[in-house]
Amino acid sequence: MNSRFAVIGLGRFGSKIARYLSLRGAEVIAIDEDAMRVDALKDDVAHAVQADATHLRSLESLRIKDMDAVIVAIGENFEALLLSVVNLLELKVNRIISRTASEHQTLILQRIGITEIFNPEEEVGQIVAERLIHPNVKTFLQLPDDFEIVELSPPRSVCNKTVGEIRFSEDYNLNLITIKRPFEVEKDKQLLTEYHLLGVPQKDLVVYERDALIVLGKQSDIERFIEFNS
Repeated sequence: MNSRFAVIGLGRFGSKIARYLSLRGAEVIAIDEDAMRVDALKDDVAHAVQADATHLRSLESLRIKDMDAVIVAIGENFEALLLSVVNLLELKVNRIISRTASEHQTLILQRIGITEIFNPEEEVGQIVAERLIHPNVKTFLQLPDDFEIVELSPPRSVCNKTVGEIRFSEDYNLNLITIKRPFEVEKDKQLLTEYHLLGVPQKDLVVYERDALIVLGKQSDIERFIEFNS
């Protein structure tokens, strides 16, 4: 079954996320109160709807709570963004991802319970969309010929196995470049977490839940690895 997402706010960034999600096979509802923005996207997504997300009933009529996730990408009006997010919380949407433009806005969103927050100044829309489709993916670099270098959290069933047992290249056509592992260090009498690369992984190296795997492979093989082991 395809993933279902709603994108609220169809400016440059929101439109990019909506288009990329749709290209990746997701069912996307694109929402904006501006008819021209909606019309510009109508041929690229499953549903493009003119609606005001600050009105609870508008969102209810779109069955927004049935979405796997809702991305609020409103950029020019923080009050509208905040009201939209509050409505989504009221409707008990499973997963809410909100745009932010400043530390102050981030703090407000965190105070009302939003934990997934992105800043378009810092993140590319394609990366945000990839993380929505595959929450294991932390970041990735697109390469020619459909190859990617991806940093991802280990899927559940590979945790506590050795690199040799996982058989990255043999079973998935993937090259494990390295592993990034958290270490607790004390600095200025505070316990901090630092991430360090472990170099070229040996076959007897055990993969743990808090590690990050950095792999090279084709997009389809990376997706297969994540889905098969989740």
